[in-house]
Amino acid sequence: MNLPLVTSTLVLISSGKAAPTDDVEAIAYTAVIKLQKQYQRKIKASIKHRTTGCTEHTLLRRKEWGSLSKQDRLSYINAVYCLASKNSTTPLSQAPGAVSRYDDFVWSHIEQTPFVHNDGLFLRFHRQFVHLYEEALRSECGYEGAQPYWDSSISYADPRKSTVFDGSPWSMGSNGVYIPDRPNTTIPLPGGGALVFPPATGGGCMHSGPFTADKFQIHLGPIDTDPKGPQDGLGYNPRCLTRDLSLVYSNNCRPTNASALIAESKDLAAVNKELDTSPMGIHGAGHFVMDPVAMGVYSSPNDPAFWLHHANVDRLWAIWHGQDLHDRVHQVWGTRTSSNVPPSENVALDTQINFGVVGEPLVDVVSSVDGDLCYMYE
Repeated sequence: MNLPLVTSTLVLISSGKAAPTDDVEAIAYTAVIKLQKQYQRKIKASIKHRTTGCTEHTLLRRKEWGSLSKQDRLSYINAVYCLASKNSTTPLSQAPGAVSRYDDFVWSHIEQTPFVHNDGLFLRFHRQFVHLYEEALRSECGYEGAQPYWDSSISYADPRKSTVFDGSPWSMGSNGVYIPDRPNTTIPLPGGGALVFPPATGGGCMHSGPFTADKFQIHLGPIDTDPKGPQDGLGYNPRCLTRDLSLVYSNNCRPTNASALIAESKDLAAVNKELDTSPMGIHGAGHFVMDPVAMGVYSSPNDPAFWLHHANVDRLWAIWHGQDLHDRVHQVWGTRTSSNVPPSENVALDTQINFGVVGEPLVDVVSSVDGDLCYMYE
């Protein structure tokens, strides 16, 4: 299967140190929390009088990873193990390397990537995609909590100190083993240009935590980075999960960027520009913090931290929605293909979104408290 690369612009980030936390960032972080509380009040008010569907009693509350108890984090990690131990439902003809239920979600993202990045379906697809994963953890693996999120602005100065990446038994794993003297990695893009990644602080297999090579393996990809996996990245390619935590990319996750995104974006086009079409926006930077080269865009869900990161992206969109629920949940923007290549029609609220083997096609995936969605960020 030949999959087109998701296009972007030339990006070269030189090595350097993240700026230290300062009063400006602390003020911005407080501003985001204030905006989040306003969003929470509006969500609660919108469902206060409901007796069916999403109600106050059925509302899931998604929390930041570091605010969960160690036991709750272990419960989540064990549910991920459970999903990785179950057999895949992906047909061999589609992705012969998919062997686990976890791989089903990786394959779904691989298959849909050209239609849900750099376009009008990015936020809506990933909102439902995270929900489907959350639902699989709950219904298939007995997880009783909600999907947690990684607030990347908390540890923007050094992600190695984050509760997500500190390598403890209650984390999403550690940095990778440091590999010295690595060159920049260049990923060519169709039509010219390239993404250029300097080496960061790790590069090898994770050295500690729940997802080291003896506990967790990934099987699909790489798709859009060299060397590609067998059968164009869709064949069986068991290997360890690598990390290369970057202080450079983490700088783009600083609170001032999150605050500006929510407070200054007047429409969905502005939100998408920051979260999706800008390679060094909060979404792109969050991925690049972890390990851009080993994962690539297509198979990025191989890293279980993907789900925490995309829950945070969804959180920022939800907070932005919450500043004007009535108007903003009805806004659409963009076309149905990445960078509108090939040219495609504009997205509408009733545009069908596909999820492959992990979920039925849906339309109108916007509100987090309607349809089959029922959650709020705390």
